[in-house]
Amino acid sequence: MKYLLAAVTLAFLSVRLATAQPEEGFTSLFDGKTFTGWKTAAEHTNTWTIADGAFVTQGDRCHLFYVGDEKPFKDFELKVDVLTEPHANGGIYFHTRYQATGWPTNGFESQVNVSHSDWKKTGSLYDVANLGNTPAKDNEWWTQDITVQGGKVTVKINGVLVLEYTEPPGALPGKVFTRKLAEGTFALQAHDPKSVVRYKNIRVKRLD
Repeated sequence: MKYLLAAVTLAFLSVRLATAQPEEGFTSLFDGKTFTGWKTAAEHTNTWTIADGAFVTQGDRCHLFYVGDEKPFKDFELKVDVLTEPHANGGIYFHTRYQATGWPTNGFESQVNVSHSDWKKTGSLYDVANLGNTPAKDNEWWTQDITVQGGKVTVKINGVLVLEYTEPPGALPGKVFTRKLAEGTFALQAHDPKSVVRYKNIRVKRLD
């Protein structure tokens, strides 16, 4: 009997961990089971799968956009649990909007990269404020915490502040990639067939 109770307890704990509730004030954007609220770009849609409560990338370039809320996100704190396999490249976009093909041209990319050949590592604001190293490690889950408030962006990895960026007064959008604070939605990047990345526990708190 005691072994049966132990098994039931372990099963219950496993369910609780798989369906962990977001922190107070945060809203979950991913149910861990379906693509509800998310939309893939029109290219290479089979790149994205779901396994063990996480979005998983393995395939040609394809971005996954959050479309579950019509109200755009301007000031917010976004937390995403991320795991990369060695040599993987990925990213978390914000202030972006749905785009059927290509690299998203709106908003910013918070880089996901521990050991890919690109020197711009996890936590960078890609091509805006770049980091040459990161506390994140391959094959280990970390929490990427992105906060935008006013003209300031901060990024933390497992609670460690790795980046602070304040947009200069009078900053203008780039000609191809805007990389200017505005408003929009979020997107996750599948970079290339050799880049296996997992994203889970995606939650956000509006600050505006």
